[in-house]
Amino acid sequence: MVFSSDNGTLKIAAMGGGSSGPWRGHFMTPPFEGSHRVPAMIRWPEKIPAGVVTNEIFAAEDWLPSLARLIGESRRLPQDRPIDGVDASAFLLGEKPATGRDFFIFYGPDSELMSVKWKTMKVVFRYSNGMSEPIVTPQWPLVFDLKNDPHEDWNIMDRKLDMFWLFRPVYKCINDLQESMKRYRNVKPGEEFAGYHT
Repeated sequence: MVFSSDNGTLKIAAMGGGSSGPWRGHFMTPPFEGSHRVPAMIRWPEKIPAGVVTNEIFAAEDWLPSLARLIGESRRLPQDRPIDGVDASAFLLGEKPATGRDFFIFYGPDSELMSVKWKTMKVVFRYSNGMSEPIVTPQWPLVFDLKNDPHEDWNIMDRKLDMFWLFRPVYKCINDLQESMKRYRNVKPGEEFAGYHT
């Protein structure tokens, strides 16, 4: 059994809303953790270890390759293109300490880059404080240490100028994705598509 939410809490007074816990923001305050960091649970007696709680990065798209491997159906995954999901089945079975995903790229409602979360750090290029609020592009990207500042209150770039090293792994994530998108372009609705040629 798998149970996973798809969005952060909805903060509308008339609807009651909910709590984002220690995380900043709520639904439609991209790219803050309260907007997209959600609970998930998986149960498979005698297969998945019980009682494990983790903060490992696991994205919704990781369910496809992970569950396919768990049930022995990995051959059904597309072989002619990369998929966004990471196979975290060994992590779920308790065989590995990490999911294999060390970053997540977050895009906004306008399909433009908002942030990159890398390990326990996040670089924010643009942000919004609510559904009816504008998207803000700061003069310098904001940098947050999610392990020590889960509420994303302290922009490290305001206090320490020795954080530029972080941009190397972050831009590698972005560049790798852009290269993949060039090679495996989106298929347009109604387009006759003969497949990718590798």
